[in-house]
Amino acid sequence: MHIPDGFLTANAWAPLWMVSAAGLWVCVRKVTQVLKDKMIPLMGVMSAFIFAAQMLNFPVMGGTSGHLLGGVLAAVFLGPYAAALCLACVLIVQCLIFQDGGLTALGANIFNMSIVGTMAGYVVYRITSGILGRSNKGILIGSAVAGWFSVVLASSFCAFELTFSGTSPLKVAFPAMAGVHAVIGIGEAVITVMVVGFVLKVRPDLIYKK
Repeated sequence: MHIPDGFLTANAWAPLWMVSAAGLWVCVRKVTQVLKDKMIPLMGVMSAFIFAAQMLNFPVMGGTSGHLLGGVLAAVFLGPYAAALCLACVLIVQCLIFQDGGLTALGANIFNMSIVGTMAGYVVYRITSGILGRSNKGILIGSAVAGWFSVVLASSFCAFELTFSGTSPLKVAFPAMAGVHAVIGIGEAVITVMVVGFVLKVRPDLIYKK
Protein backbone atom coordinates (compact mmCIF):
# COMPACT_ATOMS: atom_id res chain seq x y z
CA MET A 1 0.00 0.00 0.00
CA HIS A 2 3.06 2.26 0.20
CA ILE A 3 2.79 4.26 -3.03
CA PRO A 4 6.19 4.78 -4.76
CA ASP A 5 7.26 7.95 -6.57
CA GLY A 6 5.91 8.31 -10.10
CA PHE A 7 2.57 6.63 -9.49
CA LEU A 8 0.72 9.81 -8.55
CA THR A 9 0.60 13.02 -10.56
CA ALA A 10 1.29 16.39 -8.93
CA ASN A 11 -2.38 17.33 -8.92
CA ALA A 12 -2.94 14.30 -6.64
CA TRP A 13 0.09 14.15 -4.37
CA ALA A 14 0.50 17.91 -3.78
CA PRO A 15 -2.99 18.45 -2.25
CA LEU A 16 -2.58 15.26 -0.21
CA TRP A 17 0.68 16.60 1.20
CA MET A 18 -1.18 19.70 2.39
CA VAL A 19 -4.14 17.76 3.76
CA SER A 20 -1.83 15.38 5.63
CA ALA A 21 0.23 18.24 7.07
CA ALA A 22 -2.96 19.95 8.27
CA GLY A 23 -4.28 16.68 9.70
CA LEU A 24 -1.07 15.99 11.63
CA TRP A 25 -1.06 19.55 12.96
CA VAL A 26 -4.57 18.98 14.33
CA CYS A 27 -3.39 15.69 15.86
CA VAL A 28 -0.48 17.45 17.58
CA ARG A 29 -2.84 20.06 19.03
CA LYS A 30 -5.26 17.38 20.25
CA VAL A 31 -2.52 15.21 21.77
CA THR A 32 -1.06 18.12 23.75
CA GLN A 33 -4.50 18.63 25.32
CA VAL A 34 -4.93 15.04 26.51
CA LEU A 35 -1.29 13.99 26.95
CA LYS A 36 -0.69 11.93 30.07
CA ASP A 37 2.62 10.83 31.56
CA LYS A 38 2.12 7.18 30.63
CA MET A 39 1.29 8.09 27.01
CA ILE A 40 4.75 9.46 26.22
CA PRO A 41 6.71 6.20 26.63
CA LEU A 42 3.76 4.23 25.26
CA MET A 43 3.83 6.28 22.05
CA GLY A 44 7.51 5.38 21.64
CA VAL A 45 6.89 1.71 22.35
CA MET A 46 3.94 1.54 19.94
CA SER A 47 5.87 3.32 17.17
CA ALA A 48 8.79 0.91 17.57
CA PHE A 49 6.48 -2.12 17.67
CA ILE A 50 4.55 -1.06 14.55
CA PHE A 51 7.78 -0.26 12.71
CA ALA A 52 9.21 -3.69 13.51
CA ALA A 53 5.93 -5.49 12.79
CA GLN A 54 5.59 -3.81 9.38
CA MET A 55 8.97 -5.28 8.41
CA LEU A 56 7.51 -8.77 8.77
CA ASN A 57 5.36 -9.88 5.83
CA PHE A 58 2.90 -12.76 5.75
CA PRO A 59 1.84 -14.55 2.53
CA VAL A 60 -1.62 -13.75 1.19
CA MET A 61 -2.37 -15.27 -2.20
CA GLY A 62 -0.99 -15.43 -5.71
CA GLY A 63 2.54 -14.65 -4.56
CA THR A 64 1.49 -11.44 -2.78
CA SER A 65 2.12 -10.65 0.86
CA GLY A 66 0.89 -8.26 3.49
CA HIS A 67 1.99 -6.74 6.77
CA LEU A 68 0.49 -5.09 9.81
CA LEU A 69 -0.83 -1.55 9.32
CA GLY A 70 -1.18 -0.92 13.05
CA GLY A 71 -3.32 2.22 13.11
CA VAL A 72 -6.22 0.68 15.03
CA LEU A 73 -3.84 -1.24 17.30
CA ALA A 74 -2.16 2.01 18.33
CA ALA A 75 -5.50 3.81 18.68
CA VAL A 76 -6.83 1.21 21.13
CA PHE A 77 -4.00 2.17 23.51
CA LEU A 78 -3.33 5.81 22.65
CA GLY A 79 -6.51 7.20 21.11
CA PRO A 80 -6.85 8.24 17.45
CA TYR A 81 -4.73 11.41 17.44
CA ALA A 82 -1.62 10.01 19.12
CA ALA A 83 -1.97 6.83 17.07
CA ALA A 84 -2.06 8.82 13.83
CA LEU A 85 1.15 10.62 14.85
CA CYS A 86 2.86 7.31 15.68
CA LEU A 87 1.95 5.82 12.32
CA ALA A 88 3.03 8.99 10.50
CA CYS A 89 6.44 8.79 12.21
CA VAL A 90 6.80 5.16 11.11
CA LEU A 91 5.90 6.05 7.51
CA ILE A 92 8.35 8.97 7.46
CA VAL A 93 11.23 6.81 8.71
CA GLN A 94 10.38 4.05 6.23
CA CYS A 95 10.32 6.55 3.38
CA LEU A 96 13.48 8.51 4.22
CA ILE A 97 15.71 5.65 5.38
CA PHE A 98 14.38 2.49 3.72
CA GLN A 99 12.82 4.02 0.57
CA ASP A 100 9.57 2.22 1.36
CA GLY A 101 7.14 4.56 -0.38
CA GLY A 102 8.07 7.62 -2.41
CA LEU A 103 8.89 11.06 -1.07
CA THR A 104 6.37 12.83 -3.28
CA ALA A 105 3.79 10.18 -2.35
CA LEU A 106 4.53 10.43 1.37
CA GLY A 107 1.62 12.82 1.90
CA ALA A 108 -0.73 10.35 0.22
CA ASN A 109 0.63 7.42 2.23
CA ILE A 110 0.22 9.35 5.49
CA PHE A 111 -3.28 10.41 4.46
CA ASN A 112 -4.35 6.86 3.56
CA MET A 113 -2.80 4.91 6.41
CA SER A 114 -2.18 7.36 9.23
CA ILE A 115 -5.19 9.66 8.96
CA VAL A 116 -7.99 7.84 7.12
CA GLY A 117 -7.15 4.30 8.22
CA THR A 118 -6.50 5.19 11.85
CA MET A 119 -9.28 7.75 12.37
CA ALA A 120 -12.02 5.84 10.56
CA GLY A 121 -10.87 2.58 12.12
CA TYR A 122 -11.08 4.12 15.58
CA VAL A 123 -14.65 5.29 14.92
CA VAL A 124 -15.59 1.73 13.94
CA TYR A 125 -13.83 0.40 17.04
CA ARG A 126 -15.70 2.79 19.35
CA ILE A 127 -19.07 2.04 17.77
CA THR A 128 -18.59 -1.74 17.76
CA SER A 129 -17.14 -2.00 21.25
CA GLY A 130 -19.76 0.47 22.52
CA ILE A 131 -22.61 -1.67 21.21
CA LEU A 132 -21.14 -4.63 23.08
CA GLY A 133 -20.85 -2.65 26.31
CA ARG A 134 -17.10 -1.90 26.32
CA SER A 135 -16.47 -5.30 27.90
CA ASN A 136 -13.25 -7.19 27.17
CA LYS A 137 -15.16 -9.17 24.55
CA GLY A 138 -16.46 -5.95 23.04
CA ILE A 139 -12.98 -4.44 22.91
CA LEU A 140 -11.59 -7.51 21.17
CA ILE A 141 -14.41 -7.75 18.64
CA GLY A 142 -14.27 -4.02 18.02
CA SER A 143 -10.51 -4.20 17.52
CA ALA A 144 -10.86 -7.02 15.00
CA VAL A 145 -13.63 -5.36 12.97
CA ALA A 146 -11.92 -1.97 13.02
CA GLY A 147 -8.52 -3.42 12.11
CA TRP A 148 -9.96 -5.15 9.05
CA PHE A 149 -11.97 -2.08 8.04
CA SER A 150 -9.00 0.28 8.35
CA VAL A 151 -6.90 -1.77 5.94
CA VAL A 152 -9.64 -2.08 3.32
CA LEU A 153 -10.54 1.61 3.56
CA ALA A 154 -6.94 2.81 3.28
CA SER A 155 -6.33 0.57 0.25
CA SER A 156 -9.55 1.81 -1.36
CA PHE A 157 -8.41 5.43 -1.05
CA CYS A 158 -5.11 4.36 -2.61
CA ALA A 159 -6.99 2.88 -5.57
CA PHE A 160 -8.97 6.09 -6.09
CA GLU A 161 -5.75 8.14 -6.02
CA LEU A 162 -4.12 5.90 -8.62
CA THR A 163 -7.20 6.26 -10.81
CA PHE A 164 -7.27 10.05 -10.37
CA SER A 165 -3.63 10.14 -11.48
CA GLY A 166 -4.36 8.06 -14.56
CA THR A 167 -2.08 5.26 -13.38
CA SER A 168 -4.79 2.59 -13.49
CA PRO A 169 -8.52 2.58 -14.29
CA LEU A 170 -10.79 2.23 -11.27
CA LYS A 171 -12.28 -1.05 -12.52
CA VAL A 172 -8.77 -2.51 -12.30
CA ALA A 173 -7.27 -0.63 -9.33
CA PHE A 174 -10.17 -0.91 -6.92
CA PRO A 175 -10.81 -4.69 -7.12
CA ALA A 176 -7.06 -5.36 -7.07
CA MET A 177 -6.37 -3.17 -4.05
CA ALA A 178 -9.54 -3.76 -2.04
CA GLY A 179 -9.67 -7.46 -2.87
CA VAL A 180 -6.13 -8.29 -1.79
CA HIS A 181 -6.31 -6.03 1.24
CA ALA A 182 -9.58 -7.60 2.34
CA VAL A 183 -7.50 -10.73 2.89
CA ILE A 184 -4.61 -8.78 4.42
CA GLY A 185 -7.16 -7.19 6.75
CA ILE A 186 -7.86 -10.61 8.26
CA GLY A 187 -4.21 -10.82 9.27
CA GLU A 188 -4.46 -7.29 10.64
CA ALA A 189 -7.49 -8.29 12.71
CA VAL A 190 -5.80 -11.41 14.07
CA ILE A 191 -2.59 -9.60 15.09
CA THR A 192 -4.53 -6.71 16.62
CA VAL A 193 -6.71 -9.05 18.69
CA MET A 194 -3.69 -11.05 19.86
CA VAL A 195 -1.86 -7.96 21.11
CA VAL A 196 -4.93 -6.29 22.62
CA GLY A 197 -6.02 -9.56 24.26
CA PHE A 198 -2.60 -10.01 25.86
CA VAL A 199 -2.57 -6.45 27.20
CA LEU A 200 -6.11 -6.84 28.54
CA LYS A 201 -4.86 -9.75 30.65
CA VAL A 202 -1.71 -8.13 32.03
CA ARG A 203 -2.29 -4.34 31.87
CA PRO A 204 -5.93 -3.50 31.16
CA ASP A 205 -5.28 0.04 32.41
CA LEU A 206 -3.36 0.73 29.19
CA ILE A 207 -6.54 0.64 27.09
CA TYR A 208 -7.53 4.14 25.99
CA LYS A 209 -10.86 4.98 27.59
CA LYS A 210 -11.66 8.59 26.71
